[in-house]
Amino acid sequence: MKSTPLDQLRRTIALLPLLSVLLLSVSVLALGLGAVRTPPTEVLRVLTGGGDELTTRILLELRLPRILVGALTGAMFAASGTVMQGVIRNPLASPDLVGVSAGAGLAATILLLLVPSAPTWALPWGAFLGAWLGFAAVYLLARKGGRVAPVRLALIGVAVAAALGATQNLILIRAPDGIGGALAFLTGTIYGADWERLTRVLPWALILLPLSLLITRRLDVLAFGEQVATSLGIRVELARGLALTIAVGLAGAAVTGSGILGFVGLLAPHLARLLVGGLHARLLPVALLLGAILVIGADTLGRALLPPIEIPAGILTTLIGAPYFLWLLRRSARTS
Repeated sequence: MKSTPLDQLRRTIALLPLLSVLLLSVSVLALGLGAVRTPPTEVLRVLTGGGDELTTRILLELRLPRILVGALTGAMFAASGTVMQGVIRNPLASPDLVGVSAGAGLAATILLLLVPSAPTWALPWGAFLGAWLGFAAVYLLARKGGRVAPVRLALIGVAVAAALGATQNLILIRAPDGIGGALAFLTGTIYGADWERLTRVLPWALILLPLSLLITRRLDVLAFGEQVATSLGIRVELARGLALTIAVGLAGAAVTGSGILGFVGLLAPHLARLLVGGLHARLLPVALLLGAILVIGADTLGRALLPPIEIPAGILTTLIGAPYFLWLLRRSARTS
């Protein structure tokens, strides 16, 4: 039985506090897991001002900023994918499938290895520019006859990402110094995230996440097509440009915080759409929470499986997202 808009609204009202509690619970659990395990009761003691000095330092100086960076970048990737899917009207649109993450990763690699003296503020701006260039290449190549077919977008996105990846490999070969950090960055990991990295990502999140929530009505109108949107008084090209700028900026800044986390921008919006429907005022907040939970969960699992060895969060999100993407690609090929 198909759910009605009223059912979806009720589900959203119930889900938002539940997902918030789940996010908080996963975060508390993540604080206690790792090479040095801390019971939840001790975690709560530290958070309320108690606990011994060593445990406090491990939790508040090493793990807490890592968890906050994971939550922010997960929410930003999820918001980016949600906005892209709404603007392009394509279920396969997400930062890592339309050249955004690959472009941001290449730009960040260039800055990290070839311009190591670049100031800290240059990294997110460079990633933003690279993300835009990567997306523009995929979108222009995929556009045919005034529309962008889902399968065509995905295939061209894979090809452009491969080309950008080859360029990254060439840089890595030519600049071996710092290759370990660059490879970890490209794999997608929150390992080593500190308060400085959080302050690098936070301003972008504080600006772009609220902006993405403010354009939800425009995204709903754009979903009806260009003619309907124009008849309702929407300046279509301006609205698209603004929304895509927000989406690309979110993904570009998120890459500088956690590297390239595969498929978060695809999984979170799709799962949110299954839960609450396609109305963006409901879809986007749920996707933000799901993206944060997904990244913190993947990072925590990567720390807890084989301590002291850590599995990068990007590997785990890719292992989850790749089969889902293949299934979605197959379904889109049947319906196109």
